Amino acid sequence: MSVLRLVGRPMLASMFVAGGLNSLRAPEKVAPAAEPVVQPITERVDVLPDHTEQAVRLSGAVQVAAGLLLGTGRLPRLAALAIAGTLVPTTLAGHRFWEAEDPDERAQQRIHFLKNLSMLGGLLIAADDTAGSPSLVWRGRHAAHDLRREAHLVRRSVRATARPAVAAGGVRAKLAR
Repeated sequence: MSVLRLVGRPMLASMFVAGGLNSLRAPEKVAPAAEPVVQPITERVDVLPDHTEQAVRLSGAVQVAAGLLLGTGRLPRLAALAIAGTLVPTTLAGHRFWEAEDPDERAQQRIHFLKNLSMLGGLLIAADDTAGSPSLVWRGRHAAHDLRREAHLVRRSVRATARPAVAAGGVRAKLAR
């Protein structure tokens, strides 16, 4: 593992572990802000809890668990995707700068929105990072290419050995007469 991954993953994960713990401990603090985003999602997705506080607590649990996985380098790609999945509704609920009346608050909320957007970009990069190993798609393509090449070589060797065998069989047939 490179030093950048070793240091960068825990740094990226730290915000989500801390924020997730806050959501787990006191979901009632963020539930009112989350309500406009959580309700439309829970109406469409049956497996999510109906109460906003429970949905906030679930999101916090996912952030803590996935943040710990990402920070320790265990299943980092899956963990980054899980955090990204919770970050989108969190950002839409918590940093609605377009609704702020006060120009100072609007500027602050826009900064937080863009910060979360940049963290989402980092998570997407982490989700795509194969840590120097080829991806499964690359491995599959190259395995198929190798199989085609080997099949071609086998076909050529069979043809090459079949010609002398046919010639030897013809000579044998002529000698047997």
